[in-house]
Amino acid sequence: MDKKEFKDLNKRELVDLVYNMMEGEPDKEKELPSVEEVREKREGMNYRRRFRKMLWSTLAALIVVAAVAALISTLFLSVIQVSGDSMEPTLSNGDVILLVKTKKYSHKDLCCISWQNKLLIKRVIALPGETVSIDADGNVSVNGKVLEESYVQNKCLGECDIEFPYVVPDGKLFVMGDKRDTSIDSRSSVIGCVDYDQMVGRVLFRIWKG
Repeated sequence: MDKKEFKDLNKRELVDLVYNMMEGEPDKEKELPSVEEVREKREGMNYRRRFRKMLWSTLAALIVVAAVAALISTLFLSVIQVSGDSMEPTLSNGDVILLVKTKKYSHKDLCCISWQNKLLIKRVIALPGETVSIDADGNVSVNGKVLEESYVQNKCLGECDIEFPYVVPDGKLFVMGDKRDTSIDSRSSVIGCVDYDQMVGRVLFRIWKG
């Protein structure tokens, strides 16, 4: 056998290949395999090694991606489904939304609130220390300025038992639903202003429309 034909094979590989190809013929005169047979055998072994390496690499990548996704979901993001109609027409019952966990909220942010083991979706109207007023027609003012609320279809005073002007306590947020006639929110002492510790997160966007 021409040695030049095997210069790319190490001795261990060559011995293993020849031994494997000569097995199973104890009663016959054993001959060395041809160059083509050795090359084909080696290519098959290399292919299997590459396939196994690729398979393990893919599995490792999937495990890492899943772990990172779980970590992000636990620490930063949450996915919830809207229940109820208090945020119509902005959000409807059955919508699936993505939240980002944060302690920073601004006016008109949509947010998720934890209240009595329930998750409520409301809109931030006023921040700590700000003064809120709502007239009989449902027009909302913050620090004396009437809000432009294009997201509200039917303005009304709704379920309200607090006196105006109302000053938002420190460390709390005044929130309201967009469907003012049915939403129970900070206008009612049942819920009142919500503490920052009750805030689950701010709505980033709607993933699925219910």
